[in-house]
Amino acid sequence: MGPSFRLFVCLLLWGSLELCNPRPVWHDESQHLMPSKPPTVMVECQEDQLVVTVSKDLFGTGKLIRPADLTLGPANCEPLFSMDTDPVVRFEVGLHACGNSVQVTDDALVYSTFLFHDPRPVGNLSILRTNRAEVPIECRYPRSGNVSSWAILPTWVPFRTTMFSEEKLVFSLRLMEENWSTEKTTPTFQLGDRAHLQAQVHTGSHVPLRVFVDHCVATLTPDWNTSPYHTIVDFHGCLVDGLTDASSAFQAPRPRPETLQFTVDVFHFANDSRNTIYITCHLKVTPVDRVPDQISKACSFSKSSNRWSPVEGPVDICRCCNKGSCGVSGRYRRLRHLEGQSVPRSRRHVTEEADVTVGPLIFLGKTRDRSVEGSTSSPPSVMLGLGLATVVSLTVATIVLGFTGKRRAASHPVCPVSASQ
Repeated sequence: MGPSFRLFVCLLLWGSLELCNPRPVWHDESQHLMPSKPPTVMVECQEDQLVVTVSKDLFGTGKLIRPADLTLGPANCEPLFSMDTDPVVRFEVGLHACGNSVQVTDDALVYSTFLFHDPRPVGNLSILRTNRAEVPIECRYPRSGNVSSWAILPTWVPFRTTMFSEEKLVFSLRLMEENWSTEKTTPTFQLGDRAHLQAQVHTGSHVPLRVFVDHCVATLTPDWNTSPYHTIVDFHGCLVDGLTDASSAFQAPRPRPETLQFTVDVFHFANDSRNTIYITCHLKVTPVDRVPDQISKACSFSKSSNRWSPVEGPVDICRCCNKGSCGVSGRYRRLRHLEGQSVPRSRRHVTEEADVTVGPLIFLGKTRDRSVEGSTSSPPSVMLGLGLATVVSLTVATIVLGFTGKRRAASHPVCPVSASQ
């Protein structure tokens, strides 16, 4: 009767069994989420300009970037002045400034550009502690509706200005992982490794384009007009580094027309103590529907077949690589450019071009270091060999002398002398 009576009282007072038989309450920790971190790049699309605010902790690692390493757009617009104590860096540019591209859709005007973080070594150091980055920036403005109470003004821009912004292209040269899926996080190599390089052009609203590596050179500094230097690509797309003991080559087929990938066997300059190099390439583009020729091509040398082969296009376009008769070499063009005698644009057959540098590539070991290790390890080896030879010689000599003494003792017996004598 006791349990039944208590049950009746619970039903009468509370009208529910849950209050008489309480169940454990579980707390869902997912309802108490930590506040997410604010974005490190914020864009404000104003009526006639865009404002970009960049946190100095751009990568969220606590390592602050320098404002001087930030630029906006293909024209490399610099940020506003900021104090060292300011946590952010600001850009305020017009919609048609800094080479911003504009695209007209059915319902909007789209202005797009890129925020570039290109770190440079500080002082006499040749190392970097932050990565290069490109952040796409975009502002959309609806084409319908009145956004102002003032008199309506014409919103069109001159055709020449529009075409100029669309012709501005953004070139990049990146160091990639071996699977080509992501950018390499650390620029360190061992001698014998391969560097995977990816040249690319961001076309934006431009017509489809195909990118080419016209020529490349490796130097000890970002200035590719210095010496010593080593030519990697020359004669309008011939990867001449593959002619030596290296296996450097372009990757075929391309992943996309606006992307070109190639590998370079890493090296260092023998007569220099520095373990870093920079690779600077002259990139150019042609319309994707244009057939590659001797001026715009990507050719690799195959040691197995002992011939040049193109990534795309007729095989004949690579024959000039054997004699270097495809045109003026990259080194000679640079010297003429320094003298103010640049090659006419009509001879280059390109719509846009740019010089892009990747580096520094850092080498953790050198052949010189290994030779030093070999020379330091050889004297102990020689001493050990001499010591073993001496021990063996002494052991053999001891055995021979002992055996000879026994034979002499056996051949000349000693007779005892009597006492009477």
